[in-house]
This record gives sequence, structure tokens and C-alpha cells, in this order.
Amino acid sequence: MSTYFRDYPDDNGFFGPYGGAFVDDGLKNEMKRIADAYIRISKSHDFITELRQIRKHFQGRPTPVYYCRNLSDRVGGRIYLKREDLNHSGAHKLNHCMGEVMLARYMGKKKVIAETGAGQHGVAMATAAAYFGMPCDIYMGEVDIAKQHPNVLRMKILGANVIPVTFGQRTLKEAVDAAFDAYLKDPDNILYCIGSVVGPHPFPMMVRDFQKVVGDEAREQFLEMTGELPDAVTACVGGGSNSIGIFCGFLDDKDVALYGVEPLGRGGNPGDHAASMTYGKPGILHGFRSYTLQNPDGTPMPVYSCASGLDYQSVGPEHAFLRDSGRVEYVTADDKEALHAFYELSRTEGIIPAIESSHAVAFACRYAKDHPRRAILVNLSGRGDKDIDYVFERYGLGEHL
Repeated sequence: MSTYFRDYPDDNGFFGPYGGAFVDDGLKNEMKRIADAYIRISKSHDFITELRQIRKHFQGRPTPVYYCRNLSDRVGGRIYLKREDLNHSGAHKLNHCMGEVMLARYMGKKKVIAETGAGQHGVAMATAAAYFGMPCDIYMGEVDIAKQHPNVLRMKILGANVIPVTFGQRTLKEAVDAAFDAYLKDPDNILYCIGSVVGPHPFPMMVRDFQKVVGDEAREQFLEMTGELPDAVTACVGGGSNSIGIFCGFLDDKDVALYGVEPLGRGGNPGDHAASMTYGKPGILHGFRSYTLQNPDGTPMPVYSCASGLDYQSVGPEHAFLRDSGRVEYVTADDKEALHAFYELSRTEGIIPAIESSHAVAFACRYAKDHPRRAILVNLSGRGDKDIDYVFERYGLGEHL
């Protein structure tokens, strides 16, 4: 039996050369307290029992695996979806948000804060905070607030305080900057619940562990449905929480190919995409080392994607490690491909996907055409309700794609 999850990350939070906690001494001590508290409660019978009850009775887990018969007939191959869009609040994000707020409660924190891009992490964090009765601040870039208006309203209805971020590109990276600044002012009373497998240790490990449920469920469900494992598994990659979650279920299955799909945006020129592992190089951002899109002077490069949840200059350190090891292949899909997949899945299956997830659907269609006898499982990480206004305003019904 593999010891991968016991071996990685190491005690200092490294996946090979990636990860760590590159923060000042005061915050380094706080990161150690968080790590120690997480290790204690994650092995606790009471914590595990409560989390399982929440997942079953509040979140509606397990989410199903679904065979896309119509889409498969159209493009070839066999395309399956892990329906994280049916997880309560509409995406995979609640899987780790409930766990993080439980950790905050255990540590005696008075408030939780978070960043959000597409708004799904913000909605999930607002949901978890409401469930546990804890105040919650959500930092969100002004550009994303305009793009993701339905999710902004959902966060406010759930009782969260949505704080606009008005500097820089006013998107996800700046939202992380603002949340870190707020956290540094009062780490004793606040827990910054990072929204992906990024940030200083222990967050990449914690979020992975909470998201691992997706892959564990999917592997068991696929075997039950088909009697075999999929030939390939794919998911979109921004920070990388949904993808690491489903990949975890199949890392030991060497005959299952794993594909992470990065956002190519408008193309390969600097500032036109957010494909950090395709075009980036190792560097440090937000307290961890991974592949990063950076200018020659080392500052973060401007990034772009039509998917607000993917336009980030770096990627989780475990993804960087899996890339270098060759276990996961990282590919790209551009805006046009993702939007075409958005409409295609909506019209063939009656499922409107998040634009983020549409990147993975786009690759799955490409894979299915090239491998008509194989099966590919997509992590449909979120639903597209949040994107409808933005998509219709800019692309109508997709006639010109």
C-alpha cells in the first residue's frame, strides 16, 4: 500500500522542493500552531464523526458520478462527470470550508476571513460561518465582484461581510493580498481560511485532505458503475483544490492518466493567460514555493482568464511536485474552448457548468475525440449559475464561438 499521503508533505510542509512556509517569524509561529491543532483534531474520533455527519446530512454527500450519454454520442469516447456542482452551495469548496471553520472553532478563533475569485469559495465560507455561528469577512476584487454578482448577493444573504479590493488588477491575487494583510493584524483571534491548496504550510495539506473525499468517492462509484477504473481523470487547475481532490483517489492507479487543465485565456503571450505551470518557473508567492508567473524582476505577472476562479499567478505546490514527477500531465484550454464546452454540456446534458469546470470539460471532449474507446472522468467542480449573466452579456447564446 502506498505511503504517499504519509510522506507528503514532509514535516516542514514541502512536496519535494515545493511548498514550505515563507512567512515572517511571528506568522511562522502561528502557522505551526495551526498545523499542530489540525493534526490533533484530524485524528480525533469526535471531529471525524462530526465532519462525516455534516457531509452526509448538510452537504448532501456523496455527490454522484454521471455518464454523459448525449455528449459522448456527439464527440466520441465515454465522458463521465463527478457532480461536485450538486454539493451544497454549488461547488467543491464547502468540502474544506466546513473543516476549516471547525478548526477555527477548536482553536478558539473569534472570526474567519477568506479571499474569493469566482465567489464559490466565498459562498462556501459564508455558508460554513453561518452554520457554526461565526463572523466572516470575504475579500474579493472589484473586477470579480462585477463578474460574479449572483455570488456576491449569496454571500451577503448568508451574513458575510464582502470587502471590495480596489488595488492592482482587482482580481484574485489582490484579494489574497488583502486577506493576508487583514490576517496579519490579528492572527490570535482570526483564522484566514485559504481557499485552495496554496499558501504557507499547513494549508496545502489541510485543503488537500478535506478535498480528498471527492477522489475517494469517485473511485468507488466508477468501479461500481462500470466494473473498472476510468482511463483518464481530468479537472481544471487554478490554485488546484478541486483537481488535487479528485487526483488523490487515483494517484496509486498507474494505468489511470491524470490531466490538469490550466487556463490559456486569450493565448500564450504574457498577461493573456494564467497557465502557471505551462509558462511559469519556480518562485515564491503568498508564503509558498511553486511554479509562478513572474516578471524578470520577480514580481507577479498580470494574468487573465474568463474564469475568475482560475486567474491566479501560481498553483498549489503539490501540483508542481506531481508535474515534475510525471504522475500528472498539465495541459491547457483557452477561453473559446471553455465557453464552447459551457454551451455544449448545457445543451446536450441539461447541466450548466461553471466556466472554471468548463475548461476540464473542453479537454475531456478533446480527449474523447482522440480516444473513442476510452473513458474519461471529469471533476465538474461547480455549477454555472454564477456565470450566466456574465456569459450572456458577452457571448450571447454562443453563436459566434
